[in-house]
Amino acid sequence: MAEKSDGASAPDEDDASPFQPPARRPLLHRLAPVIEHVRHYRGGTLRRDLLAGLTVAALALPSSLAYAEIAGLSPVIGLYALLLPAVAYTLLGSSRQMIIGPDGSIAALVGTAVIPLTADPEQRASLAAMLALFVGGVFLAARLVRLGWIADYLSRPVLIGYVHGVAVVLIVGQFGKLLGLNIGAQNPPEEVVEVVGEITDLSWATLAVGLVCLAALLLFGWLVPKLPGQLIVVVLAIVISAVVGLADHGIAIVGEIPAGLPSLEVPDVRLSDMPRLIPAALGIFFVGFSAEILTARSVAGRHGQHVETNAELAAMGAANLAAGISQGFPIGASGSRTSVNDQMCLTAPIQYLPQATLGAVIVTAALGMIDLGAWRGLARISRVEVGIAAITMAGVVTVGVLRALLLAVALSVVDAVRRSASPHDAVLGWVERLDRYADVRLHPSAKIVPGVLIYRLDDRLFFANADYVKGRIREAISGAPAPVRWLVFDAEALNHVDVTGTRMLTELIGSLRKESITFVFARLHGPTSDHLEEAGVLDLVGEEHVYPTVRSAVQAAPTATT
Repeated sequence: MAEKSDGASAPDEDDASPFQPPARRPLLHRLAPVIEHVRHYRGGTLRRDLLAGLTVAALALPSSLAYAEIAGLSPVIGLYALLLPAVAYTLLGSSRQMIIGPDGSIAALVGTAVIPLTADPEQRASLAAMLALFVGGVFLAARLVRLGWIADYLSRPVLIGYVHGVAVVLIVGQFGKLLGLNIGAQNPPEEVVEVVGEITDLSWATLAVGLVCLAALLLFGWLVPKLPGQLIVVVLAIVISAVVGLADHGIAIVGEIPAGLPSLEVPDVRLSDMPRLIPAALGIFFVGFSAEILTARSVAGRHGQHVETNAELAAMGAANLAAGISQGFPIGASGSRTSVNDQMCLTAPIQYLPQATLGAVIVTAALGMIDLGAWRGLARISRVEVGIAAITMAGVVTVGVLRALLLAVALSVVDAVRRSASPHDAVLGWVERLDRYADVRLHPSAKIVPGVLIYRLDDRLFFANADYVKGRIREAISGAPAPVRWLVFDAEALNHVDVTGTRMLTELIGSLRKESITFVFARLHGPTSDHLEEAGVLDLVGEEHVYPTVRSAVQAAPTATT
């Protein structure tokens, strides 16, 4: 057999592998990554970090109150969900920048799960806390069986569609607060229908408060984005509401919020309700882990850091367990939330906060999630991926986050199979200025040696594309400028051949031989070569017809003149 290209041969099992995993860290560092972070902490950044922490803590308060209401819970429960969960993640999470707490999409799922079960606020709060315990248990179970690889199947189109769908859901969900209407629907299309039906009953005073707050928030974000605009607007709204008495003018306010820290307790839930929470827990796990790992990887990439998916499973599991025993509800990741919360003293004045202000805060946050550039980026690359993102977005709005994500992931898998079923390939010709063989479609000046066809497959060869590749080779033979007598299969990109692929090659080689066409391999890599040899394909081709380069394969052709 001819010599393979440099570096192509597979190493013997006894040879030292060129791929070495990183040195195993001490057990305590693996269990609590914060130890390593603290060990390398530089005091010079303390002042900056304190300012950043206080700023993000200020932003966390109003949004957490609002997200608790989305879940059908008392606003104070949103504050509870900021405390122990943040501590748990800080100790166990592998991301240095990740901030967790109440999240809009997860709050919507919590509301969908607990609101139909009871109208009693206390019982609903207990159900939400138990749901957090279930979600934490699912995260930890996923960690035990090392399901971190699931994150690799979450494509960017899915993320883009998910984020924009959630933004629409959040905005539509605030129509009632901004208009002073009591909207009972939970699904965005139904909410829109209900709003249109009750639009004549809107409160003009509430609408005015909402529009003023919304305009102020947008101006802060546009003109002075470094200032905590949310905190300033919320504080001003509380002061004006308390002084003027907005509640006396028919404007809904948050109402009394109990002060103090949450007590640690196991939620008191009826045994019959527990099985009804399990599907919701699985859905929240999928949504929460998807958003958390994608956000963590995005942030880590900007800082040259590495996120350990299995460590994140453990950290998010512990954080949700902490939320469950501290009267919180399931939490997720957010770039605008903090890992500390020392603002519980604000619970008394928060009772005067207008509901319309909370709605404006959520609408502003949702508008910040919209990124038209992300859609333009997808459109430049693939219309199919734009379609996947659009379907995900539409699904989140119409059928819910969980079903939409499952559908989008399924579509991504189908798209991957579709692309593999019709992989990129090329017929090669000699390009003088490049001093190599290249795709004749991209280089019209490429010269083709009469009687020689060079075919390159830029993918694996398996059951989904075997017949397609066979047909493409036949089409290339038919389209050749002269009768083909020497077919060079450029296997540089061929990294896997399954049983169906080897059978197709065997049949093709046999049929070509009957047509007096010699089949030869070029640039065949070690592992693939070994597999083809075990399957008997190389015996059929012959040792003398396996070449290290395309050039040597062409030069060996009986009719070659190069």
